[in-house]
Amino acid sequence: MKSKYLKKRTKEFAHRCVKVAVLLPRSYLGNHVQAQLIKCGTSVAANYRAACIAQTKAGFISKLSIVIEETDESCFWLEFIVDEKLLNKKHVESLLDEAKQLKAIFISSRKTAQKNKKLSINNYQS
Repeated sequence: MKSKYLKKRTKEFAHRCVKVAVLLPRSYLGNHVQAQLIKCGTSVAANYRAACIAQTKAGFISKLSIVIEETDESCFWLEFIVDEKLLNKKHVESLLDEAKQLKAIFISSRKTAQKNKKLSINNYQS
């Protein structure tokens, strides 16, 4: 998948996380979840951009691992919103689905990058 496409998609994901977060009720719990969702949702996009300009394969894999963690954390907070009935499930469903799709894409990308890194090391040693 092209990095330009994923940069756009992760940025849209970040915007959508912010939009859902501001719908949360103004309460101690709502404010906490709002901050957490904004933090991890925007971190997905920021860290993916950082991964794209990594100077080494190891740097790329490391940043991609952070993207996966932040995407998974976004899944957690979106599920938590539904579990706690902070918002109606319909406000969260498509965003949660997008988070799961992005996580799967990044896990697959990391596996490919790790495999390619091993291949290039083996080719270098031959």
